[in-house]
Amino acid sequence: MTESPSQRRPTILDVARAAGVSRAAVSKVIRDAYGVSPAMRERVLAAIEELDYRPSAAARGLRGSSYTIGMELPHLTNPFLTEIADGARQALLGTPYHLVVAPAAGPERGAIEALVDHRVDGIIAISPLVQPDWLEELALRVPLVMVGIHDDAASYDTVVGDDVEGARQVMGHLLGLGHRRIAHLTEGEEVTAARSTPHALRLQSYLECMREAGLERHVRVVHVKNEQDEARDATLALLREPDRPSAVFAAHDSLAIGALAAISESGLTASDVAVVGYDNIALAGHPLISLTSVDQSGRSLGQQAVAMIRERLEGRADARRFMAQPRLVVRSSSAAAAASVEESSGRARRRTPHRADASTGVSPTR
Repeated sequence: MTESPSQRRPTILDVARAAGVSRAAVSKVIRDAYGVSPAMRERVLAAIEELDYRPSAAARGLRGSSYTIGMELPHLTNPFLTEIADGARQALLGTPYHLVVAPAAGPERGAIEALVDHRVDGIIAISPLVQPDWLEELALRVPLVMVGIHDDAASYDTVVGDDVEGARQVMGHLLGLGHRRIAHLTEGEEVTAARSTPHALRLQSYLECMREAGLERHVRVVHVKNEQDEARDATLALLREPDRPSAVFAAHDSLAIGALAAISESGLTASDVAVVGYDNIALAGHPLISLTSVDQSGRSLGQQAVAMIRERLEGRADARRFMAQPRLVVRSSSAAAAASVEESSGRARRRTPHRADASTGVSPTR
């Protein structure tokens, strides 16, 4: 007894019959190849959806493509990274490609190698500690886009935010509010001391802005692991110091939320200690959090990374860089410095110079 299409897994031939086209035409649509009219593509995609057709990954691999894009994430605890992954997922909707996420459970290079072993067609990675020479060699074998790494790459693409400008927007905002004792809460020294990582550039900009404002004696850099609890503990220690900071610039929002928890537990408010984060994750806009933060649109970064991978798959060979422009979103976590501090700040409270007009990219929100 022969099974009907509804009783077994549909095949490419079933799709071709339902769409009224040849198997070759269905294959072209699946591969997103040239030479397919919009009308034919629409019929084939409709038949694929109706039949719930899913090509075998093994068969696709044997034909030279797995139709999967691999994405390596250093960890899953930072909501900004999941926003980037979600942007990549959204960009692949309606295409024959699927996203495979590999969290790094140890050295980031291991997760990338696992994706290569699974024969993905391209890799998007967020690996600040992987050596560029190794990445250059890898990019000769598989299309590669690095997110958040300011490398001058020859063989792979990079998608970054303008971390220097973003950090200067933060510092200009805090200095303009009269703050002098501004602490910088950032990740471990292995990250900030690495090559051009976002956190290295944000730290560099913080130090430059403090120096330009004549506030070198108030520089305070605190390194923590990438965890809210450790950021909370570090901030509690800062608040116990006799000359506690009046503001905290956190290198990303998860650290900023840990700092806000410490300030609340200490019975203080934004009027006592201002906090500014970076990444503008969804939680930052919650009315009970209301965190001032730099928005660099994580989902847009993920979408851009997918676009560049697909360009590579279509034959582009030259290395390219995409840089997103940051925008400071001002909320209630960053209040003006107390009057006593503001009065004593004198000449040092002048606004830090920006590479663009100070009003550019700063927008108040509810």
